Amino acid sequence: MSGEVSVEAEGETVGEAKWAALRQLDRLLPGLDKSTVRFEVISEGERGLLGVGYTPARVLAAAPGSTAAPAARSRGADESPEAAHVRALLERIAHEIGGRCSVEITESDDELLAVCIGGEVAVVIGHHGQTIDAIQYLLNAIVFRGRDDRKPIVVDAAGYRARRKVALEAVAQRSAERASATGERVELESMSAVERKVVHEYLKEDPEVETASEGTEPNRCVVIFPRRVV
Repeated sequence: MSGEVSVEAEGETVGEAKWAALRQLDRLLPGLDKSTVRFEVISEGERGLLGVGYTPARVLAAAPGSTAAPAARSRGADESPEAAHVRALLERIAHEIGGRCSVEITESDDELLAVCIGGEVAVVIGHHGQTIDAIQYLLNAIVFRGRDDRKPIVVDAAGYRARRKVALEAVAQRSAERASATGERVELESMSAVERKVVHEYLKEDPEVETASEGTEPNRCVVIFPRRVV
C-alpha cells in the first residue's frame, strides 16, 4: 500500500537533525528523492544556562513510500520462546498505537534487543522517548515475570537509543564540569529510569563528581554533586 514513511531524528541544531533524518530515510527508502521530504520541527532545542538544561533539536521527516510493514520474520530454530514472545507483543503494541513496522530480534546471554524497523516508528518512540520507554518497561514486566533467569529487554527504533545516549552524555559532561567548577550541586531535568541510568553510568568513574537520583516519578531526576575530598 502506498503512503508515507516517517522518522524522527535529533541533532545539536535543527539543520543537523534534518540531515540525520534524511540519512535514516535514505536507508529505509533507497533512491529517495530528497525534494519530496517534508519536515516538521518538534523542538528547536535549547542550550541552557552554562550548558545546563541542554535539549537537542528534534524533527519529524516524512517521504512518500510504502507504509506496509515488512514481513515479520518467522521464528527460527535459534530464536528462543522469549524472543518470539517479545516479537509478538511488540508488533501488537506497535500496531495498536499506529506504528506500522516489523520487529527484528537480536538475543545474547546479556540482553534481548528488539528493534522496530520501517513504517511509522516515530509514534513508537513518542515525545522525548516516553512511549518507547513505557513499552520497554511493559515487556520487561511481562516476558520474564517471576523468573530467576530474566535478562533485560531493550526496545529501539530508528537508532533512537544511540542518539539519545549521545545527547544525555553531553548533558552529563557539561553538568559535571559545572558542579566541579562551582562546588555546587547541579540538578538535571526530569528523566525516565532508563535515561537516569545512562547519566549515572557515564559519570560513575569521574573522580570529581558523584550522582544520585532524587524526587518521585514522573519528576525524578539526576543530581550531580562535587565529590567531597576526604
